[in-house]
Amino acid sequence: MSHKRILVTGGAGFIGSHLCEKLLEQGNEVICLDNLFTGRKENIRRLMGNLDFEFFRHDVIEPIYVECDQIYNLACPASPPHYQFDPVKTAKTGVMGAINVLDLARHCKVRVLQASTSEVYGDPEIHPQPESYWGHVNPDGIRSCYDEGKRMAETLFFDYHRQDGVDIKIVRIFNTYGPRMRPDDGRVVSNFIVQALRGEDITIYGDGQQTRSFCYVDDLVDGMIRMMESREEFTGPVNLGNPGEFTMLELAELVLKLTGSRSKIVHKPLPQDDPLQRKPVIDLAKKELNWEPTISLEDGLVPTIRYFEGVLAAESKE
Repeated sequence: MSHKRILVTGGAGFIGSHLCEKLLEQGNEVICLDNLFTGRKENIRRLMGNLDFEFFRHDVIEPIYVECDQIYNLACPASPPHYQFDPVKTAKTGVMGAINVLDLARHCKVRVLQASTSEVYGDPEIHPQPESYWGHVNPDGIRSCYDEGKRMAETLFFDYHRQDGVDIKIVRIFNTYGPRMRPDDGRVVSNFIVQALRGEDITIYGDGQQTRSFCYVDDLVDGMIRMMESREEFTGPVNLGNPGEFTMLELAELVLKLTGSRSKIVHKPLPQDDPLQRKPVIDLAKKELNWEPTISLEDGLVPTIRYFEGVLAAESKE
């Protein structure tokens, strides 16, 4: 793989920071662009001394002027509490951010990868979800700013590809977890771990039988890079996720076991439009990218719990 100058939007976020790190390990120059709304400098602090790393504080809803050889577009708040905090800004990030990275890719004549999401499938009527499924999405709900923003971004990517010949790649990311998740991001893995470590009740919405599939961040980053380097004719979209399916109760019980916590499980009403099932079909990723996850949920939770133990210990000293 030749040395490249790579732009990662959202590069100070949870997934983005891991991607920046991996791209640097492979001998590339990395420009990390982030407005630090949900991204954090702490995530990239260890990279700041690297001469091949550059941090650029900028919002993707404004035009981007940099020279680069590849673009990964990860810029967008991805957890419900964060994207619902300012839903108009979330929709703008999804749509205007896509337009700005596509304009840059067209200008620089470079390949651009869109980090889309399993949320484009909505609350699916088909299970598990293949890429051919068009989804079952509420356009007017409290999650729509994110779901529809990502769906529109995919539309824009394909229209720029068909109309202007922009070299595109699209991945649909399913639930991902690992170190550098925010304790307050509202996602189920971080929620359960933080509650367990604090000895608080573990909150399950609904009866706990709704399912998710959980992909460790290292596996996901490997899939994204493989997609970026895949043959030009393969644009995607391609699902990236772990097809192992767990109920919320199973996840809660595993977190309790691994933390040794005595927290109790409590049930609360299910939020609006919360999907009841989420599991990827990854046959396309296996075929085109020779990719599938290698890290089990239990093996991935161990370093994730260790990370949160450090975060909570640091908070207690403040």
